[in-house]
Amino acid sequence: MNPIDCIWLLLSLCFFFAFCIHVCAHSSDKYGGSWVYVLFQDFIRYGKTKTTLQRSDLLRYFDVPKRWFFHFYAVSVIWNSLLLTICLQKTLLGKQFPGWLESTLSFLNGGTATPGTGEQFSLLLVQVLLCAHSLRRLLECLFVSVFSNGVIHLAQYGFGLGYYILLGLTVLCTNIHTEHEGSVKGGVLAQVRWNHFAGVGLFVWASVHQHRCHVILANLRKGRSGEVLTLAHCVPHGDWFRLVSCPHYFAELLIYVSYCVALGGGAPTWWLVVLYVLSCQALEAVLCHQFYLAKFDSYPKHRKAFIPLVL
Repeated sequence: MNPIDCIWLLLSLCFFFAFCIHVCAHSSDKYGGSWVYVLFQDFIRYGKTKTTLQRSDLLRYFDVPKRWFFHFYAVSVIWNSLLLTICLQKTLLGKQFPGWLESTLSFLNGGTATPGTGEQFSLLLVQVLLCAHSLRRLLECLFVSVFSNGVIHLAQYGFGLGYYILLGLTVLCTNIHTEHEGSVKGGVLAQVRWNHFAGVGLFVWASVHQHRCHVILANLRKGRSGEVLTLAHCVPHGDWFRLVSCPHYFAELLIYVSYCVALGGGAPTWWLVVLYVLSCQALEAVLCHQFYLAKFDSYPKHRKAFIPLVL
């Protein structure tokens, strides 16, 4: 496995084991009062799910506002737009990657040559979709979402900043094995296939529903004229909320699956990314679901936490 594959596999396993540990610990009161348990929960929780945790002043020292989420997407828009520009120059003008980028990709690929031929359209398309997703989320954070006084851990903040940088590099490290060599020789546009349309369709569908869910969450705290009336947490209804507690997390998973579809399904590295997103979002969805169940006695019992009818 290349270093980039090892990184995503390691991240996936870390969040998967964190999910398992939390589920086991939550079903038992044996570890509830230990400092190790509190420290573990402090690392995996953020926002509203962190408010139920009894934390010391020392742990609160590492808090940063959850509203700083927009920093992640601002970094992603800038960074991934830069990488997209570099790739367009390479594809259309024949320019070489800058030395620092070539060296970084070579290291992440285990010293093998970086992708420069082959499925250029697929890689460019995923870069465009990634930039579009980041821009939408940035605009939502700035103009739609109503953040409470929730916090995230400083380590989570640092991880979030580095995440989208690594994600952009992962696109460029993606190796796609194709049987359509003739279309490759015909130019970039000749590489367009059905999976690109399917990937874009899934991306748009999931993005629309994710946006609707973010609007629903924001409107819980707004009046009819748009003014913020409260920062309290309420039970959301409508759209995919009728099925799961965290449909915006489920939509996030579908968005990453759409990248794999756009890549033709033949990029093992990106399936590891999807595995990471599945593990990470499942953990946070279960935490949110447990928060809702504990806070609201009348919370709909039929709702799952993350994936409709499954989890």
